[in-house]
Amino acid sequence: MRCLYPLLVVLVAFTLKASASPDSSGLRVERLPDGMRFALLGERLARPCPTLFVFQGDIDVALKEPLYTEVGRIMARHGFLTVVLDAPAHGEDHHPGEPAELAAWRWRLVHRQDLVGDFTRRARAVLEHLIAAGYTDPARVAAVGTSRGGYLAFQFAADEPRIRCAGGISPVTDLGALREFDGLALNPSVQALALSHRAPQLAGRPVWICIGNRDERVGTEAAIAFSRALVAATPAGQSAPVTLLVHDVAGHHSTLEDHERLAAWLLSQPALRP
Repeated sequence: MRCLYPLLVVLVAFTLKASASPDSSGLRVERLPDGMRFALLGERLARPCPTLFVFQGDIDVALKEPLYTEVGRIMARHGFLTVVLDAPAHGEDHHPGEPAELAAWRWRLVHRQDLVGDFTRRARAVLEHLIAAGYTDPARVAAVGTSRGGYLAFQFAADEPRIRCAGGISPVTDLGALREFDGLALNPSVQALALSHRAPQLAGRPVWICIGNRDERVGTEAAIAFSRALVAATPAGQSAPVTLLVHDVAGHHSTLEDHERLAAWLLSQPALRP
């Protein structure tokens, strides 16, 4: 595991006021035949192209606040197609009668709904659609996300072997660390969804994580524990392709520099090259 801690290296994160105007996200909304919406960034090429799933909250937020999908705009300049979906209980996936956003994640788990499985099935349906339409090269697909989106990217990668590598900016790695799950940290259903339990499915595939050294929103220690679980799940004698960057930044942040680092890492991955 490549782990850069504050005592070893100083990674300066700048506060980003705005990366683009609200109408410059570049995303276009499309729908599957069943009506489920997704958004695309990047142009269709003459041949199937590498594809990056970028998860965050909901598509409407991505349209208004381009920072959340900035890595997709960087990768589009290198011929990648970017895909954005509504997270569970966000946007058009919000169900009448349930709370909003992360509070609804708790609600769904308490009501024994398949929070992660439902999402990964939706993401897989979009992937299958793009492959069948000739947009996506199925051998060159990656998934990344910010905060809750990072959690979803790793869960999707764990369920979908065609995801060749995955990354997260300040990712949620354990739902029990979130304030929305206060009192449920020891609940077996919540514990079972910690990303550390998905390490065996992800082991061997390149993973990139960055997080602030005092991120009390999603838990710095939880992210470190996830990275260690990935290393431990890698067969003995094999290199563990895990990169962990711990910033000297307090709080829960996503910066333009984070997206640039993540894009540079993606572009360095042999699995995504022609």
